[in-house]
Amino acid sequence: MAPARTFAQALADGVLVLDGGLSNQLEDQGCDLSDALWSARLLADAPEQVEAAHTAYVRAGAEVLITAGYQATYEGFARRGLDRAATTALLRRSVSLAGQAGWGSGWVAASVGPYGAMLADGSEYRGRYGLSVRELERFHRPRVEALAAAGPDVLALETVPDADEAEALLRAVAGCGVPVWLSYTVAGGRTRAGQGLAEAFAVAAGNDQVVAVGVNCCDPAEALGALAVAAETTGKPGVVYPNSGERWDARSRAWRGGTAFGPAEAPGLAEAWAAAGARLIGGCCRVGPGTIAALAGWRGEG
Repeated sequence: MAPARTFAQALADGVLVLDGGLSNQLEDQGCDLSDALWSARLLADAPEQVEAAHTAYVRAGAEVLITAGYQATYEGFARRGLDRAATTALLRRSVSLAGQAGWGSGWVAASVGPYGAMLADGSEYRGRYGLSVRELERFHRPRVEALAAAGPDVLALETVPDADEAEALLRAVAGCGVPVWLSYTVAGGRTRAGQGLAEAFAVAAGNDQVVAVGVNCCDPAEALGALAVAAETTGKPGVVYPNSGERWDARSRAWRGGTAFGPAEAPGLAEAWAAAGARLIGGCCRVGPGTIAALAGWRGEG
């Protein structure tokens, strides 16, 4: 589904523009994401909406589409009464929908969210679930195997809050035959679990399967410093796709604050991130097609 060159070769050639937040685009299309499965529910109930959201980002200029698999797990779908075969089919569907939306000309990144996403209680912003690395590896491996078999160009190990979970994920993907990127969610210059970023990024150093390292689902102000540490620690290309800068108010269930990463800010931020080694640049929560279009315009001028 990708061009003839490998994903790693594409990164070596320059910056690729990622898509933006899938959830906000689905909500803009009128979808209800209040279910514990979040956007993953639509893989079963409204796959055409998922494809439409991907298509919106393709039209904005995204070159890499991240699938709707972030919260798609065997355990999560089992709570909805789906057996393993049905869940495997949905995981594979997440990859095919992104491929269809990209019309075969872009890159598909299969999302592998953290264990905390399955819990649907915000645990991915804390980490430290009380599970061992081996237990986390056992959780992630079946989903990784199903996604790898669907033929994505890269696995996005994303919104990882904890260096222990990163280690588990890298064990789970070993031997699957698909390159990966590793992307932490961070705050205050540390992982959400409180580890130093040099320690966290070191788990990917020397691992040839990891083609990029960086951050996502964080304040855009955190990105530049984290990219510098990632590059210094691993020597690998950077990946960065932060949130808009708005913050979720759980009590009122609304987003608060101003936008620090929107269409106006995107070119300047992207220029700095690229100078720090980023080769995959896009957006996460509350970053929509308008901002991705601004990134694509910047990319086209470079």
